[in-house]
Amino acid sequence: MPTSVSQPRLTDNGLMVERHWQQLAGQRRLYTVLTAVILLITVSGSLWFANETNAGKFFDRLPHFFDFVGELVPRDGMEIWRALFDLPSPYYDGSMKYDYVEGRQYVTGSIYIPEYFYKMAETLNIALLATLIGLVFGFLLSFLAARNMTTNVWIRGTARRFMEILRAFPEVVLAGFFLAILSLGPLPAVIAVAIHTIGALGKLFFEVIENADMKPEEGLKAVGANWVERAWFGMVPQVMPNFMSYFLLRLEINVRASTIIGAVGGGGIGEQLRLSIGRGHEAKTLAIILLLLLTIIAVDQFSAWLRRRLVGEQAFHVI
Repeated sequence: MPTSVSQPRLTDNGLMVERHWQQLAGQRRLYTVLTAVILLITVSGSLWFANETNAGKFFDRLPHFFDFVGELVPRDGMEIWRALFDLPSPYYDGSMKYDYVEGRQYVTGSIYIPEYFYKMAETLNIALLATLIGLVFGFLLSFLAARNMTTNVWIRGTARRFMEILRAFPEVVLAGFFLAILSLGPLPAVIAVAIHTIGALGKLFFEVIENADMKPEEGLKAVGANWVERAWFGMVPQVMPNFMSYFLLRLEINVRASTIIGAVGGGGIGEQLRLSIGRGHEAKTLAIILLLLLTIIAVDQFSAWLRRRLVGEQAFHVI
């Protein structure tokens, strides 16, 4: 004769925990539903606003969303490579659309650098110089902002607030300001990217310093070392691998930022991309996009490889 297995009864404490868990689960379901409703209302309101702003044409134009992609297809696939390497085009008709040879940067009478490679190198130089400036000043400010290295509240607070101000504005906003003052060119782009980089790297750096081991610093302090000596010999050897890792990560970000700033007058490859899109030059646009994609992938891979060499493979293994 089969016997039924009865469930053990919960104690008073167990019942209390069970009721509390059910209450929390109910609250979580309620919050999930409320969040979904708020998100739906927000998205609907955004679409309505976009439609009203475009005089009711937003939804009418949605079917043509990918028309621009279709317009980028060149008449001949080889035109992309001709535009990339500044080779003569068989379709040259006297217009700038197929005048690839004009952009060559001659080193000697017959040896030249393709225009887009030259502009890409200019963008990389902007990013590298700005990141180096950010590394130097972020390094100096980080020790003043770290709680375990600077006990003076006023000095530490001033350094932190200063870095917050530097990174408060996007690079494009800063570039627009300096472009209006210094005119077009790579110099305003370098200044804009460097200012934001100082604030960003400085914050990352002082957080690394605050998590460092203080025993070397305490030992140096016990034998009479001054503040600079304690920072240089007690902290820098510990934090420098992480500093370099953040430096390389920021370099990747600044390559993208320099490209965007170039589109608003900061020089480099971004300016050429804006001009080719505006003029409807399909092959040139795709050549620049291809070069940008390959360059960013190369920079990312090189930075990742160098970070592993500096920090060590063990830092990238999940325990």
